[in-house]
Amino acid sequence: MFATDRPIYRQIRDLIIDRILTLGDGAMLPSVRALAAEAGVNPLTVAKAYQDLQATGLVRARKGVGLFAADGALNNLLTQERHQFLTEEWPRVQARIAQLGLDVTDLLEQA
Repeated sequence: MFATDRPIYRQIRDLIIDRILTLGDGAMLPSVRALAAEAGVNPLTVAKAYQDLQATGLVRARKGVGLFAADGALNNLLTQERHQFLTEEWPRVQARIAQLGLDVTDLLEQA
């Protein structure tokens, strides 16, 4: 399930980010133990991912209640993810499109 080219806690972090992008600000996130069981990893790995997200202000913990997407997390993540896509992923996609000889019409036909 996990790629070998990146630390697992970073990949778990990405899973949590995807949930925040899907569920939005204020969404309750799975507990460390629940996410560890779901992903089949050590709870310490999940805890490290959550700590990283808490340090950046994207996740907040409410003692005795659980973990939640922080207010403004969705907007911050959309900004970050869009920038990353445009600077890192899109150039590879463009290169592949050119390599295959596709044009806008080909792409729109598939949309």
